[in-house]
Amino acid sequence: MIELKWITKRIGKINPLSIDDYMKFEGYNGLKKALDMDKLSIIDEVQKSYLRGRGGAGFPCAIKMMGLAKESGNNKYVICNADEGEPGNFKDRYLMENDPHQIIEGMLIVAFATRANKGYIYIRGEYNKAISIMKWTIEEARKVGLLGKNILHRNFDFDIEVRSGAGSYVCGEEFALIESIEGKPGRTRVKPPFPTSRGVFNLPTLINNVETFANIPLIVNIGGEAFAKVGTKSSTGTKLISLSGNVKNKGVFEIPFGLPIRAVIDKLGEGVANNRKIKMVQLGGACGPIIPEYMLDMIIDFERFEEFESKTGAGAIIVIDDRFDMFDILLRIVRFFEHESCGKCTPCREGNVQLGNLIQKFIDRKATSRDLISLESLARVMHQTSLCGLGQTAPTAIISTLRYFRDEFLDRIDHPATQGGNQ
Repeated sequence: MIELKWITKRIGKINPLSIDDYMKFEGYNGLKKALDMDKLSIIDEVQKSYLRGRGGAGFPCAIKMMGLAKESGNNKYVICNADEGEPGNFKDRYLMENDPHQIIEGMLIVAFATRANKGYIYIRGEYNKAISIMKWTIEEARKVGLLGKNILHRNFDFDIEVRSGAGSYVCGEEFALIESIEGKPGRTRVKPPFPTSRGVFNLPTLINNVETFANIPLIVNIGGEAFAKVGTKSSTGTKLISLSGNVKNKGVFEIPFGLPIRAVIDKLGEGVANNRKIKMVQLGGACGPIIPEYMLDMIIDFERFEEFESKTGAGAIIVIDDRFDMFDILLRIVRFFEHESCGKCTPCREGNVQLGNLIQKFIDRKATSRDLISLESLARVMHQTSLCGLGQTAPTAIISTLRYFRDEFLDRIDHPATQGGNQ
């Protein structure tokens, strides 16, 4: 079996609403072990594991922890980003609904190591079930002394509050999320300073994804070096994959890094229905690159994905068969980002509108060579100059299709321009 169930090993075996069930399956053992360790030793184990963020950017987790630990002051925050708004991703919801205590445990360990005393779980507003489960889980942890004052009779205070968004995609970006927690409109800030020095309420803050926190108890239990033996040199451990689109078996799967994309589609997804051909696959979600079928033998790995000027994203694999038109899909993506832009910076606010207008020309078969040049130029400008990740990654699908499906753009050009001529 190509799956490796590390952080999903309890799913299906425990009642997610039962803290007793969680504890029977090694639950909170990582926290108990961490409380007997030196704080810097905990961060050192995370460093040895080379755990990278599982929310999209892939930033090394230990660097964030060390950054927060070095900050002084009596109040520090740890935030779990559960605002899973990226179309095609649903693995964080899967974790929250089926094994919520490991997320709490991961936050507790990080808080202890960095001397943080307050936590938030920021959950997408549409995730009603996940919100209810996480609130229940927090209350259960409080009842047995795992949250609040003097946790497990140690000099360690930490509590967690659930906050929910109101449907804004951009609030998945860390500074927009912080603004929302503070009661402001969800818009990003200019960086630096970064959250570990000035985050929520201008106090030191560490923000990680749901899946990232779920890996922390595992690392403390088995050790960073053992964790790093799985996966690849640049991408250690396992990755949750949200597999959807035109496959027979959709769902969330936990795989070791280094597995080929094709193996996920064929083995776990059981291939494409009705034996249709795969036309393209989008990686990471709506903000990710679209690649052709011949590239599916590439491995899932942070370093490998940098070829697309992208990251592995949150782990979505969206399979698209040969019934679908590429330009219709691109237009849906662009209109989504046009709607979700916060409007703060010009490249994103105006750029998505113009990208949509240009793609519509290709759909209507009225595009010219100059439209193709404008499309490529605008996509690059947005990628390089937008203020936050929304604007920077919104044109990724277009940039990748211009690279791998350029013939389809050329086939839609109505009147190719002659050198120095008029359109």
